[in-house]
Amino acid sequence: MSDEPDADTYALRSVRLPDVPAPNVPYLPPTPRTYRPRIGIIGAGGIVGAHLDAYRTAGWEVAAICNRTLSKAEAKAAEFAPGAVTCDDPATILNDDSIDVVDITPHPTDRLPLMEAALRAGKHVLSQKPFVLDLDAGARLADLADAQGVKLAVNQNGRWAPHLAWMREAVRAGHIGEVISCHASLHWNHGWIAGTPFERIEDLILYDFGIHWFDFVNSIVGESAGSVYASAAFARGQTAKVPLLAQVQITLDHGQASLVFDGGVPHGPRDTTYIAGTKGSLRSDGPDLGDQQVTLTTDAGVATPALTGNWFNDGFRGAMGALLVAIEDGTEHANGARENLRGLAMAFAAIRSRQTGERVKIGAVRRIEV
Repeated sequence: MSDEPDADTYALRSVRLPDVPAPNVPYLPPTPRTYRPRIGIIGAGGIVGAHLDAYRTAGWEVAAICNRTLSKAEAKAAEFAPGAVTCDDPATILNDDSIDVVDITPHPTDRLPLMEAALRAGKHVLSQKPFVLDLDAGARLADLADAQGVKLAVNQNGRWAPHLAWMREAVRAGHIGEVISCHASLHWNHGWIAGTPFERIEDLILYDFGIHWFDFVNSIVGESAGSVYASAAFARGQTAKVPLLAQVQITLDHGQASLVFDGGVPHGPRDTTYIAGTKGSLRSDGPDLGDQQVTLTTDAGVATPALTGNWFNDGFRGAMGALLVAIEDGTEHANGARENLRGLAMAFAAIRSRQTGERVKIGAVRRIEV
């Protein structure tokens, strides 16, 4: 009698399961019940249009827009918030007692002193991502926010991309049990950065783009993540001056996670995310970040939720909305600065691993240079 398993036991085979209703999970962008503060925005770069469009859609008042090149602030106000005051000095916003919340969007090195000044002025702050380049500086800002009695949140807008938000909330609701693995695989053409300032960021994919997925993995696995190993490569035929390919392996307590970024793929974009648990699994798949179908598979069957919304610009509405809800309810926000530092530590470790070729413990790298 052979000890070898038969083909049905050995092979990777699927079992047809019945379709079942999808559970209700709170994946939509959060919205405060009655709190409607006046919002000030510091920085009027390209991404700010997404912020402003989201706030306009939500019906939140943008009272002031500041940019060191005043004409850029004026252009954004004319397009999105005609009633907003425009200025080129952040003090105009920070000294305005009628403005409760400040959205601070410049690059991290310029943003750090602005965030500190805003917190000391008693403002609630939404920071653009990546939050900081120094984890200890980020922790000090979180401590300062606590001391001032205000909230400090990070605009990790990917958290409210409909497919990522639904998967996260399904995990937190216990629908797949304890997490065993979490994997994201993205295939697209990031070659548009050729000839732009983004080419000056050596670890562009891990740092500027990948930060959304480090944050997502962190939101799924939390403190069970231990160390990372990362690598990067140039794609055949790419013209951008920095690597467009990168991959990351992440160790978990009793599990594993991985990220694959194929940013040099000219045809056939694809985005797939898979989370396995002790009681079920989640999968999201589609041709791009905005066109995704999620399935939840358990012993009961396969559930396919009908998702509404899109990353741009519901993600930006979710980031600000989570902050406003936390202010209104006096609770900790889903995108709080202190919690964000865990995902940032994962990204920092990945960048160091890529540089050294060695596995790096999460939290061992306290700061990076970009």
